[in-house]
Amino acid sequence: MSQAITAILYAPGTNCHEETAAAIELARGKAELVLLRDLLDGRTRLSHFQAVVVPGGFSYGDHLGAGRIFATTLVAQLRDQLVEFLAAHKPMLGVCNGFQVLTEAGILPGRAPGQRSVALIENQSARFEDRKVRLLVSDEKCMWTEGLAGQILDMPSAHAEGRPLICEAGATPPAVVFRYCDEQGHCTMEYPCNPNGAPDGVAGITDETGLVLGLMPHPERASLPAHYSQDGLKLFRKLVLWLKH
Repeated sequence: MSQAITAILYAPGTNCHEETAAAIELARGKAELVLLRDLLDGRTRLSHFQAVVVPGGFSYGDHLGAGRIFATTLVAQLRDQLVEFLAAHKPMLGVCNGFQVLTEAGILPGRAPGQRSVALIENQSARFEDRKVRLLVSDEKCMWTEGLAGQILDMPSAHAEGRPLICEAGATPPAVVFRYCDEQGHCTMEYPCNPNGAPDGVAGITDETGLVLGLMPHPERASLPAHYSQDGLKLFRKLVLWLKH
């Protein structure tokens, strides 16, 4: 049986796709870089892959808003493939700009392409924040963090628009997987431990199945021995383990 392949879906302006693929390979998985244009032109399909990661960067220069053009293209031209992929209960991860793409597309938190209920808006500092952060893992059901509840993970964060905002009146609050925390592991709103002013320290959310995850910090930048932390590798190892079953 051939090894499951994770698509690293990227677009012009994305700049973390190679690092993300390398992190999955380091976790003993198999990754393939997939340019969005190849999906649009029919050279491949989402159904050819067993998981998808939308990595960080500045897709389409973040024109019209972070992740918005990428997300709009996905929904407008690949909605059927997205719906099919989600219905097959395959894992999906959005990191930083990828998280922005998933929320803009309505994939997170509601698994409803085209129906946005959460937006990631400007940092309270009104500037790009590039720093190390601590993440407290919640006990929410999530394939990517199974068995990690209560742990504090160290990862770098780098974004200008990462503050979650529920933008649909009456919407159910998303299931929170990661919260920014202080050295003692307490959820915090204090800057700079909470780099963007996220309410309740929200740094990452999942959908109702626990298979789709979005987070602002970069696990791929905390995966090598040369990095100050390898905590991000834990997420990719969970993916590889899940794909083997």
